[in-house]
Formats: sequence, C-alpha cells, structure tokens
Amino acid sequence: MSDVLVIAIDGPSGSGKSSVARGVARALGLAYLDTGAMYRAATWWCRDRGLDLDDGPAVTRAVAQMDLVLGLDPTAPTVRVSGVDVGEAIRRPEISAAVSKIATNLDVRADLVARQQALVDAERRGGFSTGRGVVAEGRDITTVVAPEADVRLLLTASAATRVARRAKEVHGDDSTEAMAATHDQVLRRDSDDSTVVEFHQAAPGVVTVDSTDLDLPQTIGAVLDLVTQGTGRRATGPQA
Repeated sequence: MSDVLVIAIDGPSGSGKSSVARGVARALGLAYLDTGAMYRAATWWCRDRGLDLDDGPAVTRAVAQMDLVLGLDPTAPTVRVSGVDVGEAIRRPEISAAVSKIATNLDVRADLVARQQALVDAERRGGFSTGRGVVAEGRDITTVVAPEADVRLLLTASAATRVARRAKEVHGDDSTEAMAATHDQVLRRDSDDSTVVEFHQAAPGVVTVDSTDLDLPQTIGAVLDLVTQGTGRRATGPQA
C-alpha cells in the first residue's frame, strides 16, 4: 500500500465536516483541504466586483480569473484571493446566504473541481504534507473530486443537530432565536446544492458516519478508527 493517504469526506451543512476533517488531518500529519471555502471565496470575489450572481456566464468568467491560494495546514488553514486574506470575510452571513448561487453554477463547479483535484495531486507528490497526503472535505469529494481516495466517508447528523451546531457556531448558542436564524441558512443551502450534487446518501463504497449522538472528539475518533481499519494507518499527532 502507498504511503500517501487521501481521505475524502462529504456531508450536509452542520454535519461537522470541517472540524472533523481538520482533527483527522492533524492526527495523521496530513494536509487539510476545505473545498467549501473555495466556493465561498468565489462568492466573495464576484460580490466584490459587483456582479449579479444570477448572471451565470459573467460569474464563470470572473471565477476563471480568480487568483485563489489555499493554505492547507490543518492547524491554521488560510484562504487568499489576489493576495487578500479572506478567511474571515467568507464566513460572513451575506456570503453564506449567497454561496449556493455559485455552488450550483455547473461551469464554476467544473473550474473549482479541477483546482481541487490539482491540490489533491500536489499533496500526493509533496505540498504541505510533503507527500503524506490530504483530508479533503466538501459535498462531492467522494464521487467527483477524489473517487479513488483510500478512505471515503459521508458524515451526517440529524437536521435538528446540524442546525443547533451551526447556531452555536454563528450565534454562540442554540437558543430558539439562534436556531430560527440559522435554520434557513443550513437547510435551504442543502436543498439548493442538492440540485447539482448528492451528499445526503452515501455512494457505493462510501461509509456513513452519523454524528448525531457524538461530540467532536468522538466523531474524530470514529473516523480515525475507520482509517485504521481500512489502511492500517494510525494517528501520530494531536487531534485538537
């Protein structure tokens, strides 16, 4: 078996993909690729240029010109567009509300998938991980970006759990008001994105991990156990 390890994780909003993928990457000494950040960066880029996000051809042309650089260190991932650090800006509510318009543009998806595949290939040869590999997470990683990954997982959780998690992330608590404010962001985006990619049901060969009743360390541990079972690779570093 190759020493290079590629782990692909898909799942809906609020399932914990980013936190789990980062923890797994830290534990295994791998790079971390947040593909969702690429769609968010493209949204920021187009909005910054005053584009109508419903103008598909204009958006496609703009994204093709976007100079996007991702830092793949799981302890401190970065996102830069034309030299500008947009790591915080792409997490703002207005970006979350608009990103599905970018993510459902099939020409943009083709562009960004090609960039994602290039990043995965770069980590196979060297990159941040010096050739150890990468944990990539998103919505079509197991089926489109890295269908030949060594480990392919669908991370899911109940809708109520996912909304509560996002409410805590965005608003700091899961009160009734915070849950109501977050509900549309999570479930509407899933509904929109599901028109172009399937991420609610595991494809053949993809293992489902349901984190509804698991906290973050438990979920990371469950994924690491599956990695060990499938590849023999064991954690060598901290998960947090």
